[in-house]
Amino acid sequence: MPYADVASPSAGNDEATSFDAFYRATRQRLFEFLHALTGDPAEAQDVLHEAYARAWQRWSTVTTYEAPEAWVRTVARRIAVSRWRRARNRLIAHRRSGPPGEIPGPDANRVALLTALARLPVEQRTAIVLHHLCDLPVAEVARETGTPEGTVKARLARGRRALAGLLGVDLEETSHV
Repeated sequence: MPYADVASPSAGNDEATSFDAFYRATRQRLFEFLHALTGDPAEAQDVLHEAYARAWQRWSTVTTYEAPEAWVRTVARRIAVSRWRRARNRLIAHRRSGPPGEIPGPDANRVALLTALARLPVEQRTAIVLHHLCDLPVAEVARETGTPEGTVKARLARGRRALAGLLGVDLEETSHV
């Protein structure tokens, strides 16, 4: 092998120099192998990069093997097969679940609410959304926003009044519900 002397620990080269020589000597052969195996040059390149990264992480051991190139080739082949399996499993799962159902657009009330919320100051909007839409208690809203509970309650009260005005709702009628 053209890199055997360079890759051998007895050659006296440090690991980086040894690995660089190994990489330069093997990259084209391994790329051609993977390109033929995967049928996709981009996939071959991605797989090869991953295999070389794994070789580099273990270079002090890999360099002592009789055939470090065979080790990288085996690792690369296994990476490629693993990717194929994951892709196949995703496809099978997608077929099982069927095409996604139609997602209905928002109804008029939701659009009006979101439009009104957008007009509130961000602190009031945050308090309203966390408390009323995410169902968090006031104490949790306070913890999440780093605000005292009294401030959260004030923001909720002001935000509700502002929303009622923006939506044309009488707050007295809805407070009994």
